[in-house]
Amino acid sequence: MMAMETYLIYLAAVAVFFATPPDTSQLLIISNSVRYGLKRSAYTMAGDLTANSLQMTGAAFGLAAIIATSASAFVWIKWLGVAYLVWIGVQLILSKDQTDDVAAAESGQSFRLFRQGFVTSMANPFAVVFFGALFPQFIDPTSPVLPQLLILGVTYLVVDGAILLVWGWLGVRAAAALRQSSFGAVNKICGTLMIGAAALLASKDFQPQRY
Repeated sequence: MMAMETYLIYLAAVAVFFATPPDTSQLLIISNSVRYGLKRSAYTMAGDLTANSLQMTGAAFGLAAIIATSASAFVWIKWLGVAYLVWIGVQLILSKDQTDDVAAAESGQSFRLFRQGFVTSMANPFAVVFFGALFPQFIDPTSPVLPQLLILGVTYLVVDGAILLVWGWLGVRAAAALRQSSFGAVNKICGTLMIGAAALLASKDFQPQRY
């Protein structure tokens, strides 16, 4: 099993990774919480965490090495991710008022919210390589590796989920404080930041980072 000292260092490292301004997934959570409420935005959170789980699994089985050595695969994933983030950003900027959005969500759009969270997280090709670079730093090769990977992965998901809930709660608080006419402004701000994040992703060289 993992030594407690190693685990605490890992926990501190993960906390540091999240001590930054909101990333694309968190911006999406904020916007959806403002538009639909925290309960509905939970579908987006679930999509994000599901993508995280798949990325961790891919890293554990060597997908990180494949992406790191295949320039063409990386470029394709990167630009598809950029295109999707821009598309989400434009949707937010052009979105209707909050009342119409809630009506749309209540008419059976839960899967769409899940898909938004899933694809937004999966759209970043750095994520798999990030996990592939992070986990080995905290694994003891003399002990069974699978239980250690499980501990590292679950811990990351719990921390990530808690951070997403905080951002979602802040979005709900913002919605409560804003007049109806202000909801569109929040969507436009989040959409613009989403497009800005896509531009940053497009300009970055191939270096592992937190997604």
